[in-house]
Amino acid sequence: MVIEEFEKKGYRFHGTGAVEICRWTKNALLGRGVCYKQKFYGVPAHRCMEFSPSALWCNNNCVYCWRPEELMVPARGVRWTNPVEMVEALVRKRRSLLTGFKGNSRVNKRLLEEAMEPSHFAISLSGEPTAYPHLSELIAYLKSRPGHFSTFLVTNGQYPFTLESLKVLPTQLYLSLTAPNPDLYRRVSVPTEKDAWERLLHSCDFLARADTRTVARITPIKGLNMTDVEGWRALVERCNSHFVEFKGYSWIGFSQHRLKLENVPSLEEVKEFATRVMSGLPFSYMDEDKKSRVVVFKNQRREAERVIKQ
Repeated sequence: MVIEEFEKKGYRFHGTGAVEICRWTKNALLGRGVCYKQKFYGVPAHRCMEFSPSALWCNNNCVYCWRPEELMVPARGVRWTNPVEMVEALVRKRRSLLTGFKGNSRVNKRLLEEAMEPSHFAISLSGEPTAYPHLSELIAYLKSRPGHFSTFLVTNGQYPFTLESLKVLPTQLYLSLTAPNPDLYRRVSVPTEKDAWERLLHSCDFLARADTRTVARITPIKGLNMTDVEGWRALVERCNSHFVEFKGYSWIGFSQHRLKLENVPSLEEVKEFATRVMSGLPFSYMDEDKKSRVVVFKNQRREAERVIKQ
């Protein structure tokens, strides 16, 4: 029944994994613009495969999540799917979903042909990817596939021990930051773990020393977490990530049952909040994307470290 609910929304499953065609992949094929990740980080939107190895399991119940997390539970006693088998099965299912675009006269046929073979992998989509015990093998396999461009991993930070056990790191590691203090974190992320805040801080520390490109992603929600600027600043400092993204909450999907349209901040409100948080920190404004209401800052200190390493 749970899988049927997801499939109605365009998901396709294999074992514990799932894939979906992102709306930005669709937009790219139809000439309606590309994802801000292409603008910021060079990701080819039409060749992006967004998927999850743990699609139905998450130990947070974030109020702003557009997924039906009410249908998901923490991962316990799961028989996990082999990473290679899962990836190749989901690539085939993604191709099947894309086949439906062939009859659309507005689709760029060259881009559609290229899209059939993904080169960028976004390990996110649904559930918490770091709950998957074979994550290191999964990332290693993705990086070994012909034509691989990049692999991004998005985590809620509730499995810091998984991050520390990774023998192969993604091209870019995202850590979702939802609140600036423990009390607000319980309200926004509704975690199932008693030590959830401590786990998040542990993941922040991992981000600060990870030998790969890192991003702290903050989701400003009007009337809820756009407060305690000092708390936010302390989290950003602790993460010391290469980039910090402030991406405004969108009133979509199942989050409409938990929040209101009034909770959606404008780009101007996101920028004003971000500017206050980043004031005095060694970050510089890098870019923004109006459609996604996202602003990104670059860490001048980490950029200098990268240049020194080279």
